[in-house]
Amino acid sequence: MTTPVLLTFDMDAETLWTARDPESTNRPVWLSQGHYGPNVGLPRILSLLERYEVAATFFIPGLVVERYPAAVESILEAGIEIEHHSYSHAWSETLTAEQEAEEFQRGWDAIVSATGREPRGWRSPAGELTPHTVGLMEQFGFDFSSNLFGSDSAHFLADGDRTTEIVELPFAWALDDAPFFLYSNRLPGRSMSAPSAVLETWTLEYDGISQEDDTHFMLGMHPQVVGRPSRLWVLEQTIRHIQEAGTGEFLGCAGYAERVRPRLTDGHAGVGRA
Repeated sequence: MTTPVLLTFDMDAETLWTARDPESTNRPVWLSQGHYGPNVGLPRILSLLERYEVAATFFIPGLVVERYPAAVESILEAGIEIEHHSYSHAWSETLTAEQEAEEFQRGWDAIVSATGREPRGWRSPAGELTPHTVGLMEQFGFDFSSNLFGSDSAHFLADGDRTTEIVELPFAWALDDAPFFLYSNRLPGRSMSAPSAVLETWTLEYDGISQEDDTHFMLGMHPQVVGRPSRLWVLEQTIRHIQEAGTGEFLGCAGYAERVRPRLTDGHAGVGRA
């Protein structure tokens, strides 16, 4: 039994911080945390992926695509696909229907302009959908979504009581770097975990998931977070653990969504509700 392994990176850069507080545009120290991702973390990540010959997927806001063309080009040169992650990383639930549609359109246009490819998947900024989101995903023809936490298996996404043909690739906060490592002196209550504790979590999660049929193992990461050497060690050791186990197959999200679609169609897999 082979378990699909999906390494995903949300390259938010400074939009991770400006979306939280528009006043952060006047806080250079705050914003410098975001700059670290494309400028320092990304080259380390791409080097690691190349060294271990593993696939990955990047979700990037359109504004970041526009601001960091060299970083985007390095991702494309590595043969890695770029998917949709809004335009400005604005939190979806704060937007009107018209503003959310504009975020979809501008993010789409930025990615197509930079890559020559239409994005096939969408991940929400700040991890939430609105009553309009699924309809917008359908309008733009997305094949897959990666947003929900309700399963360890791919399934068709629902919009209320209506089943769509969008493949949902769920993940979990336990498999995201931000809860463990994302820190700022202006985010009350945040603390940083030891890399060894995160490695234990990720490898134990993989070992458990890989024992079950029709599951996948997805990591959600951010270059400005996981791109530090101590955190990248966690990712490297996780990759080594999976490769040494011989039970995982590293895939891009779009390819995996298309691979699993016939099984979902024939088996009428459970539906996750948005």
